[in-house]
Amino acid sequence: MTEEEQLLQKRFLDLSRQADYKGIVLFSDFLGLNEQNIFRQTEGMLTSGFQMSGGYEYAERQMVAFCPDALYYEWEYPFSCLKIEPAYPKFSDKLGHRDILGAVMNLGIERGKIGDILLKNNTAYLFCADSVKPYVTEQLEKVKHTVVKVTETDVLDNPDIQPEFEHLSGIITSNRLDAFLACICKLSRSAASSMITGGKVCINGRETLHNTYVCKPGDILSVRSYGKFIFDAVSGETKKGRMKVEYRKYK
Repeated sequence: MTEEEQLLQKRFLDLSRQADYKGIVLFSDFLGLNEQNIFRQTEGMLTSGFQMSGGYEYAERQMVAFCPDALYYEWEYPFSCLKIEPAYPKFSDKLGHRDILGAVMNLGIERGKIGDILLKNNTAYLFCADSVKPYVTEQLEKVKHTVVKVTETDVLDNPDIQPEFEHLSGIITSNRLDAFLACICKLSRSAASSMITGGKVCINGRETLHNTYVCKPGDILSVRSYGKFIFDAVSGETKKGRMKVEYRKYK
């Protein structure tokens, strides 16, 4: 681990100890995939329980709640979802993920306070820590050249706050990780193996260095530079005995 990663691990352990000692739930910032992998390596050393959420199913950036065994109150994650939409749709630019993230970061907000950003019909849904919610709501006025308005939205009542997928299928020799990765990323088996051993693949938030891992329905693969995929099912077999697989790619 780098010095920065060791400090992050110590932070996780400190939050866990404090939660257990004080009998209250404490929270991390939003964690990216690499930070989640460091957290997974720390699990066995925690003194408290924990839960993770990013606000909706399949969220990539997640916040950890460190929960003591004896908990006497109900709690909620300290984050909200903000709806960012053009104030004058007819005159707006086409807004992308980088545009939204860049505009928010330009306000001086730390990356750890920002969760996932979902886009639908040129409207963005931004998950952010409650500590920065008022500031973003008041200060975010423009994205690129587009004037925007920012309001809080209820995740449960908004069907737009779900990721969009492309449904795909392929043929593989086995459901080993290297074979499946070669299929979804259009790589040779050896190139796929090099990516795995090079630490470029995470499964369900954990870095996976073993080519022989057997993919199971529901596994979420995050592949650096290629995107995020869900292994859905083995749907059949070809005449030559190869597997037909169904999977989804995040758009």
